[in-house]
Amino acid sequence: MRPLVLTMGEPAGIGAEIAAGAWRALHATGPAFLLIDDATRGFGVPVRAIDAPEEAAAVFAQALPVLHRPLPCPPVPGHPDTANAPAVIAAITEAVALARAGRAAGVVTNPIQKATLTAAGFRHPGHTEYLGEIAGTGAPPVMMLASPDLRVVPVTVHEALARAIARLTPALIVETARITARALRVEFAIASPRLAVAGLNPHAGEAGTMGREDIDIVAPAVAALRAEGIDARGPMPPDTMFTALARPTYDAAICLYHDQALIPIKTLDMAGGVNVTLGLSIVRTSPDHGTALDIAGTGRADPSSLIAAIRLAAELARARGFA
Repeated sequence: MRPLVLTMGEPAGIGAEIAAGAWRALHATGPAFLLIDDATRGFGVPVRAIDAPEEAAAVFAQALPVLHRPLPCPPVPGHPDTANAPAVIAAITEAVALARAGRAAGVVTNPIQKATLTAAGFRHPGHTEYLGEIAGTGAPPVMMLASPDLRVVPVTVHEALARAIARLTPALIVETARITARALRVEFAIASPRLAVAGLNPHAGEAGTMGREDIDIVAPAVAALRAEGIDARGPMPPDTMFTALARPTYDAAICLYHDQALIPIKTLDMAGGVNVTLGLSIVRTSPDHGTALDIAGTGRADPSSLIAAIRLAAELARARGFA
């Protein structure tokens, strides 16, 4: 299998620590990966600077393979520096290029500090939107958070709640759900995906007494999906659809805004949740947490979510024939 490629993420965050932790956990068994980062940083594990991704597999069992890309400023844990922002963005761009060229099986991104990148001129709200620009397929990218117990997909992502609600349309919900259903079939090997579509208002609007959005926007989207042959149900009351009894009845929850999707999955499985971008020409996963600036450099960072992201990326790459 071709190696996966990890990006450095925010240098002042926990990316280097969890990359080292992932190597410790996986170096004997795989899947193999390489890291785009400054090889002179203190990773606390054996490091081997490599010149090309093709060298990674041969050294992975003995050392963490690093494509050496020097940082302009030495990182200070917990204190992001906009001077390093171009290197962070360049690592993402290079990783995508390697995957698109078939030199890597997929991309696993370490968390970025969005405010720091924005201050340096980065014009995208986050990874998902940037990846859609440089690795898109013509359809908008869709963010899925996946764990063994739950998969969630937000229809709107990194935007203010008022704007997210204003943007909701039946067409936007249908497009997101359609991309999700296809990914569940092709990448997750679920022959007949079942989608649960969340309502927007308390009790899914209570027949219009708590707002008409569920009647006028969500219900028509569900009807359109069912007319296409997609097994979709909803609008479902958001306060009950994530219970232990409800979760086994669907394969993914289509949620209407960021927190409606991310609160339940992070509550259920913060360590094992994985961010997957659907609708790209490549495989991309990421841990479901942020840069953790408050604990960076302390040795307390938990690599579990990154390890899960690496393992899932390898599975998805095999399913798509990229391995």
